[in-house]
Amino acid sequence: MAHNLNFNERTGKYSFFSVQHKAWHNLGQVVEQYPTSAEAVKCAGLDFEVIKSPLYTHGTGVTIGNDGEIKEGGNILLPENFATMRTDTNQVFGVVGKDYQIVQNADAFAFFDAIVGGGEGILYETAGALGNGERIFITAKLPDYIRVGNGDDVTEKYIFLTTSHDGTGSITAAFTPIRIVCQNTLNASLRNMSNVVRIRHTSGAKQRLEEAHKVMGLANQLSTKLEEIFNQWAKVRITDTEVKKLIQLALCPNKETFAALKKGAEDELSTVFKNTVNDAFAYAMIADTQQMDTTKGTVFGAYNGITGYYQNVRNYKDDEAKLQSIVMGGTAQLKAQSAFNLCNEFAMNGADAFALN
Repeated sequence: MAHNLNFNERTGKYSFFSVQHKAWHNLGQVVEQYPTSAEAVKCAGLDFEVIKSPLYTHGTGVTIGNDGEIKEGGNILLPENFATMRTDTNQVFGVVGKDYQIVQNADAFAFFDAIVGGGEGILYETAGALGNGERIFITAKLPDYIRVGNGDDVTEKYIFLTTSHDGTGSITAAFTPIRIVCQNTLNASLRNMSNVVRIRHTSGAKQRLEEAHKVMGLANQLSTKLEEIFNQWAKVRITDTEVKKLIQLALCPNKETFAALKKGAEDELSTVFKNTVNDAFAYAMIADTQQMDTTKGTVFGAYNGITGYYQNVRNYKDDEAKLQSIVMGGTAQLKAQSAFNLCNEFAMNGADAFALN
């Protein structure tokens, strides 16, 4: 699997750090203790500044100066456009407008510190830069856990943040629960409650601070609700046949596949879809973490079977693609949300939840 971590030729290091465990193809810096936000910026190689630089274009034709001198071309200022660039390497990231507000890397960590009030209790676990440094990401662990069953099945609570310096995308912060025993990312939005906050680069510092507190409120509400839901699911039994049906519905890619499932026409299903379902079902049935009291034969286990497939079985082009798919609204997150909704319906209505209407 490829990676897209930024390599800083000036320092000779990859722009990434993780705590205690190597990640991203064993690249970057590994630290033994959780760093402060200021330390994390340096460990991840994010201690560079981004500026907006004026843009010029080269004119065509001939101009005559005040002194009568004939000049060819000439530079023309583009007043409404700027190039974003990092000052340590002079790498140009992209073109932005006059209202674009740069969020410095250190400011992104300050956003995290604001989430829990002065940074107390927040643990910076990974951070890094992708490409030429135009996109950065941070994951930080929040205090406390989501506990399922007798308390041995524990899910850690994370906030994930990513922002770019090239004019594409918004600042995105997401609450991301991760089940410890298998590192499954249990992303889910509840009805009328998303797990993601997006902030425009035209927003001022005051609004970003307000959004930081919104993220923390969202995390607290979601973790409380998810703990309640996951504990309920761990008590609801589900047969292997029903798990297979749930996986088929959750991973259904289009109307044609749904129509074939509705008719029970297995021969009309694509080989790719059948192989995907079989791989996810195999993980749900035989993975070690699927044999616990909380997961074996339960709706909670069925949900973990699907999230675990995308986390631990599915192949991705590179680690950035995996991150995009699982955390940043890509295919894995969409399918996990579909599985979450189906599991919720099954917990309330039994097999009627799988009625193909």
